[in-house]
Amino acid sequence: MSLSMYQISVPVFIRGFSILSALIAKAEAYAQEKKIDPSVLVNARLAPDMLPFAGQIQRASDTSKATIGRLTDVKTPSFPDEETSFADLKARIANTVAFLEGLDASVLDSSDTREVILSFGPNKAHLGGHDYMLKFALPNFFFHITTAHDILRHNGVPIGKLDYLGAYSN
Repeated sequence: MSLSMYQISVPVFIRGFSILSALIAKAEAYAQEKKIDPSVLVNARLAPDMLPFAGQIQRASDTSKATIGRLTDVKTPSFPDEETSFADLKARIANTVAFLEGLDASVLDSSDTREVILSFGPNKAHLGGHDYMLKFALPNFFFHITTAHDILRHNGVPIGKLDYLGAYSN
């Protein structure tokens, strides 16, 4: 049995957002326990030229939506990057997951052969849908989840590998 493009994307994205939601809950509890202004964690970053925690969640959201948009004819929602609190980030995740959950699996039928053109400044990459998913979209999505995890861990939130991996029951 082969895996469909839907199976390797939408459920994976939804699971990733479940993990991000759990990380936010731990960050909120940590901020409350240590009497840290939550905005410190929302705006925390690993390096001056990297996006902050909020930016990592925004990019994970954008990556999941853009993946669907590039591989289908589905109009994807646009969310402004205005999140400044844990509540805002939870709402961003909820809105992204609602979009993903509303997709019919058939929208990704034959998307493995669709051409995707990515632009990196003056350079362009031409990828078939399958390569785009496996070599760009999923790695990019997990980069932002990993970085969000690492930002919180770096700032003392008591999380580890099992928090990154998430529950295996779903």
